[in-house]
Amino acid sequence: MSYSIGILGTSGFTGKECLRLLGMHPEFEVTCQQSLREEPGEGLGYAGALHEDKSNGLDLSQLDGLDAVLVCGPHERSATLVPQLLKVVPKVVDLSAAYRLADTSLYPRFYGFDHPRPDLLADRVFGLTEWARDDLKEARLVANPGCYVTSVLLPIKALLESGCVAEGSDLIADCKSGVSGAGKSLGPSTHFSSVHEDFRAYAVGSHRHEPEIREQLGTDRLYFTPHLLPVFRGILSTLHVKPAPGLTVSDLREALEARYAEEAFVEILPEGLPCLSQVQGSNLCRIGLVGHGDRVVLVSCLDNLVKGAAGQALQNLNVMFGIPETLGLQQASLAPRGWR
Repeated sequence: MSYSIGILGTSGFTGKECLRLLGMHPEFEVTCQQSLREEPGEGLGYAGALHEDKSNGLDLSQLDGLDAVLVCGPHERSATLVPQLLKVVPKVVDLSAAYRLADTSLYPRFYGFDHPRPDLLADRVFGLTEWARDDLKEARLVANPGCYVTSVLLPIKALLESGCVAEGSDLIADCKSGVSGAGKSLGPSTHFSSVHEDFRAYAVGSHRHEPEIREQLGTDRLYFTPHLLPVFRGILSTLHVKPAPGLTVSDLREALEARYAEEAFVEILPEGLPCLSQVQGSNLCRIGLVGHGDRVVLVSCLDNLVKGAAGQALQNLNVMFGIPETLGLQQASLAPRGWR
């Protein structure tokens, strides 16, 4: 059986990645792609060799009959667009942050707008796939998690759930992202001449992903510091936790191995630490642990455009339609000289 999928926002990095992955999926067919830019069809020149830009300007009438829509637009635009989409399509996966936060008071501070539909926030599913399967099966609206957020939540949620973290202790998330995490719009800090041969921290104490992580973990003791790497793809998060009394790094590794033993896209390393080149282009999150004094340091790596965005969206779609979760994703790795 083939399902008809629409993608809104095909001119940006995440939209292009959705096109790449859906193009390899045996049961999903992209039958509608629309740009959310003011100039329809304006795409990414270097991606043109892989994806012919067939997008049109936004026209909701073209969405009638689709089985699902992926929204890859700006946050505030998506916040107003999603309610319109739910009137014409049965399932929506929003890759923006418009529906990630349940607390409406956080939107003005971190995103600069009042949320237009608080009622939908109560019904949406936060789509961290490995933790949301039961809810995804009946979901109409899925809020795809942020890329930094996914890299932090996958290890830390499992450790908190298993009681492996000392009660009341701080959680330190020292995270690095490739420049594609900032989106397509050019800014002074993401221009090639700014990132080349440089490395910097940014938005310390004010980054939009910190409240998302804290809300999902249920703690304000998570301290998140993002950094910009001079690479295009990838997230590498270094996480510092204090184990519960009597526990060692081996105990924490065993807890993670037990939680993710059956997961296709989360790999706990028996030794050593992961690096970006091991995950780029794939839907895999690799996690390694080492002891450091009375702390355990975890390194969590994923591709921000795949497991941190389009790949997780496709993984969620698979669950929503009741088809094998790995379909279209096991062969997701970039071909040589694929778009970067």
